[in-house]
Amino acid sequence: MPLLIACSHAAPPEPPASPSTPRDTALKLVWSDEFDGPANAAPDATKWIADDGDGCSAGICGWGNNEKEDYRDDRENVALNGSGQLAITARVAAPGRSCYYGACRYTSAKLTTRGLMNAAPGRVEARLKLPSGQGLWPAFWMLGSGHPTTPWPLCGELDIMENRGSQTDATSSAVHGPNYAGGVSFNSRSSLPFGSLTSDYHVYAVEWDANTIQFFVDTRQTFAVERSQVESKGPWVFNQSFYVILNLAVGGHFDGDPASDSIFPATMLVDWVRAYRRGST
Repeated sequence: MPLLIACSHAAPPEPPASPSTPRDTALKLVWSDEFDGPANAAPDATKWIADDGDGCSAGICGWGNNEKEDYRDDRENVALNGSGQLAITARVAAPGRSCYYGACRYTSAKLTTRGLMNAAPGRVEARLKLPSGQGLWPAFWMLGSGHPTTPWPLCGELDIMENRGSQTDATSSAVHGPNYAGGVSFNSRSSLPFGSLTSDYHVYAVEWDANTIQFFVDTRQTFAVERSQVESKGPWVFNQSFYVILNLAVGGHFDGDPASDSIFPATMLVDWVRAYRRGST
């Protein structure tokens, strides 16, 4: 697939000044969602689609991680808050809905830009405020634009931010691909100097090109992977575009299942998501 941004021809407005604005002047904003709109409005359907269910319809019950949420496209789980943010909220499930493990315990939401926007090599970032509570798993990540026709992990995956709800001072980033996926991925957990990630917003970003993948929290580089490192294990699959995913998972292998339902409702707030590309790409 050509390394192009699949979006409307109208250029998005320039964003306001931000600590995250790339220092590399060759990076130009090509797509964004600022989540402006009335409270309880649905996300922009020209930019996001919901990926619903417990994973079984995709052949990976529990989304491959023994997760316990049922993703739903309901306004109680995903909606604008009227103050310029998208709210993705995990809740205790009402009776009467079945999941792969029995009666569903939790509901939440997962949004993707699949089929609507593929970000070319450059930079993708989001400004997020995370929820806290053991068993919560907020994530901001990307899959290669050929997925699902090109199956995982051959499609490539870039995990920009994953957080264990029980550890509010650290995030994880990872690079997955052929022969370096799952437990043998390139990954890093970063403890950060500004305290809890749940008390304020932070900008999480990835920048990638033909030779390097770099991850950032605000202006701090937290992890980097070189092409030579990747090719010591398997092929480099990152000379391509990726689609963006935002979700709030509950339970599973990453942080375990919730010890108490008193942490619900739990909300990840998304202030904005932006994609940049290099002018020469």
